[in-house]
Amino acid sequence: MGFVSVIIPTYNRGWIVRDAIDSVLGQTYADVELIVVDDGSTDRTPDILNSYGDRLRVIRQANQGVSAARNRGIDNTSGPLIALLDSDDIWLPKKLAVQIDFFKRNPAALICQTEEIWIRNGLRVNPGKRHRKPSGMIFEPSLELCLVSPSAVMVRRELLEDVGLCDESLPACEDYDLWLRVGCRFPVHLIDKPLTIKRGGHEDQLSRQSSLDRYRIRSLVKLIDAGGLTPPQWNAAVIALRKKCAVYANGCLKRGRIEEALHYTTLSRKYQLSS
Repeated sequence: MGFVSVIIPTYNRGWIVRDAIDSVLGQTYADVELIVVDDGSTDRTPDILNSYGDRLRVIRQANQGVSAARNRGIDNTSGPLIALLDSDDIWLPKKLAVQIDFFKRNPAALICQTEEIWIRNGLRVNPGKRHRKPSGMIFEPSLELCLVSPSAVMVRRELLEDVGLCDESLPACEDYDLWLRVGCRFPVHLIDKPLTIKRGGHEDQLSRQSSLDRYRIRSLVKLIDAGGLTPPQWNAAVIALRKKCAVYANGCLKRGRIEEALHYTTLSRKYQLSS
């Protein structure tokens, strides 16, 4: 299979990034190239990264956001397989080995993800039903919210060469955007083992930002305008767009943002369902 290129983007995560790095270096599958992209950290992150010497490769850039950091890392990989890890998450020791074995047994597969253990503010929590990960052609269920976790994913390089990288114009929900572009064309396979630990609840999580649906709306508009969706996918995307526009417009009205509400109301009527 060749070696795996692992990308960790990080920004001011000196308090937690060592856990992510150590979980990669502690994998039972050792043929790994680890690239950490420091997205302009101003805390002690650079010193922590330097302490690892040649066990990892550090790329530093001015702060441009997680999408630009991920893309910079991917652009500098050389392995046939790419795995992503957020700097606040960690892997269990056999994560990469299990995914490598999956690709060996499924040579036509382009992407797989593992199940996760969710930790919020130090306590284990159970994801709700709406967060349950499907397997296979997951496009329609992924329209409501992102059902692919970057930290749980491994992909073949050619997949990203085909669908493109993260949209750097999106300050959040860039994963929702990427996995919809993947999911409308290719099956996303689920390994039903919790090998990724997803940690949340801290203040610097992008998912804690308000009004995230406006970024999902941008992603849906871009996807619909790009063409290439099957008629059932088109209809599902248009219905999802209408629903998100209605919810967001209603929120704008409650806050007195009348022009913004009108924009999203008009947008919700722009696309017609396919007969």
